[in-house]
Amino acid sequence: MTKIVYEIIRHDGGWAFRLGDTISATYPNHDAAYNAAKRVAVEQMRPGETAGISWEDERGRWHDEISPGDDRPEVDIKDA
Repeated sequence: MTKIVYEIIRHDGGWAFRLGDTISATYPNHDAAYNAAKRVAVEQMRPGETAGISWEDERGRWHDEISPGDDRPEVDIKDA
């Protein structure tokens, strides 16, 4: 099972959450950013429908896959 970790960070004079190189919108305070990350984490773990997906890798090659709706990652929030 894949595990992803959202990290709560200071950002643009406020707070945000980050996953890899992607940073969320800026929230006015820590609690707002944490609660937003928590909502996203819950959504990320919720089962969905099986769907076809296409994605481009770092070399510019496209891949087609089937993503089962019950193949959800384990999600955690790192709060320094």
